Amino acid sequence: MEQRLAAILAADMAGYSRLMEADEVGTIARLKTHRIELIDPSIAKNKGRIIKTTGDGMLVEFQSVTDAVKCAVEIQQRMQRRNSDVPQDRRIEFRIGINLGDIIFEDGDIFGDGVNIASRIEQLADVGGICVTGAVATQIADRLEVSIEDLGEKTLKNISRPVRLFRIGLENSALPAQPGDFDAKRSISKPSIVVLPFNNMSGDPDQEFFADGLTEDILTELSRRHELFVISRNSSFVYKNRAVNVREVAEKLGAQYLVEGSVRKIGDRVRVTVQLIDAANAAHIWADKYDRRLDDIFAIQDEITAAIAATLPGRVEAAQRDQLGRTKPANMAAYECALAAKVLHHRGTVADNTQAQSLIDRAVALDPGYAHAHAWRACILGQAWVHSWCEDRDAVWSEIVAALDRALALDDNDADVHRILAAVSVNNNALTTARYHQERALSLNPNYDLVVVQQGELLTWLGRPEEGIEWIRKAMRLNPHHPERFWSHLGKAHFAAHQYGEAIEAFMHLSVLDEVQHAFVAACYGWLGDKIAATAHMKEVRTLLPEFAVESFLATLHYAQQSDVDHLREGLVKARGDDGFPAANDF
Repeated sequence: MEQRLAAILAADMAGYSRLMEADEVGTIARLKTHRIELIDPSIAKNKGRIIKTTGDGMLVEFQSVTDAVKCAVEIQQRMQRRNSDVPQDRRIEFRIGINLGDIIFEDGDIFGDGVNIASRIEQLADVGGICVTGAVATQIADRLEVSIEDLGEKTLKNISRPVRLFRIGLENSALPAQPGDFDAKRSISKPSIVVLPFNNMSGDPDQEFFADGLTEDILTELSRRHELFVISRNSSFVYKNRAVNVREVAEKLGAQYLVEGSVRKIGDRVRVTVQLIDAANAAHIWADKYDRRLDDIFAIQDEITAAIAATLPGRVEAAQRDQLGRTKPANMAAYECALAAKVLHHRGTVADNTQAQSLIDRAVALDPGYAHAHAWRACILGQAWVHSWCEDRDAVWSEIVAALDRALALDDNDADVHRILAAVSVNNNALTTARYHQERALSLNPNYDLVVVQQGELLTWLGRPEEGIEWIRKAMRLNPHHPERFWSHLGKAHFAAHQYGEAIEAFMHLSVLDEVQHAFVAACYGWLGDKIAATAHMKEVRTLLPEFAVESFLATLHYAQQSDVDHLREGLVKARGDDGFPAANDF
């Protein structure tokens, strides 16, 4: 036995039994994800040691009271952010109690009064809150900028003497910042955009609410995109029913881009026009119109809002890319470096990935508190990791994990952060974790085409390709200017659904097929019994990748069900032909 003074943190999950009864598998998966991404790293960072875990709680020892409280505050504050968009009845929330006292160590476990008191006061803490003893409060009073509320003396179960307790106020707590989190002058220069009130051209006052509602919905949806700075409704609605000068409005509101539109009712139809304008030269970057039957005006409003919100950011980004071509690299701000890095990343070559890494590193250096840049650093490094464009894959994976952890800590409500976390998790075959982050990304921005298409891709990996096809087609409808690779996702989903003709048609929309896409087309023709076409595509695979082997290829995919792996393998075997390829068992 060993006896010593230590700070003990006791944590317990509130409403555990209720959540398990409602959704046992989902609750366990979400709790595991919180532990992997937040709780365990926070304990390790603050030099804690997990002594014991139960289904819904844990005991942790810290050598320093300050470290224990810092860890507790970080966990509770970040859990608040994580739960901000989660329905109340599905939230995972914790109570935390911290005590300083003598404890006894024996056989890897801890005992004694100090442990008992920590466990008792944890039960008295608010849901999502922290309760500490007087000994803890005294130690941190002058060391941490946290508010401390005296709760008075309390009688605890099986403790003979009353114990003075204190509540840590999270709303006013400020922990020491990490270096670079809050620069005096931030170097993010996000594109700013103002959505002017849509004009009602119908001559029908009853259509006014539709025009205003459409404007407000577009504002709300665009605000979900953290890569844009959206001017508030209060500022933009000042210009309702007024003739405006684009440059004057932009200068007054500090906007680089303006969105304006109109609504016109014609019989039983409604037409909505929308255009995106570059305020610097009043040039029209993009315009579109939507004609719909007036069966359900609210459904129309939702549909048009989704389409505009999905398309506009891509048009803004395209305009920004054009401007980047005229910008000297040395003059780029963090946002511009991140944008240029994304462009290079999407080209998908070794050389472009190397350049992208350099630019995204510069974005992070210019603004260490830029969550979006940290997330995209993980994405760009992830591309190098997936394709083995790096000498030490383990070291790169550690960098990816660190970048994503930093992005989450900085902004847990950025859909792109969770989208990238889901994508990286898929590539690491952690499909349960991928599902959690994909759900978060969808809840944060349900009209983001990259999130929507990724939902379809994930469902295909999970063995639900018919649902995946619906999501991928929805992403294509949301953004008619979608990246070409959406067709590849659709082709793979149709193949998994045994819809070979539709799969081939989808792949044929690609301007150039890589070896993976040729392999899927070959497997489609193999299943259709078209030996000539199947063999032709297998030859293309061999040309692009002379060392191609079926089993190695299958190992790079992420199917959750063995039947999907066997289905693709058999299609490739059928596609082999008599052209000198190895026999099926030599693949």
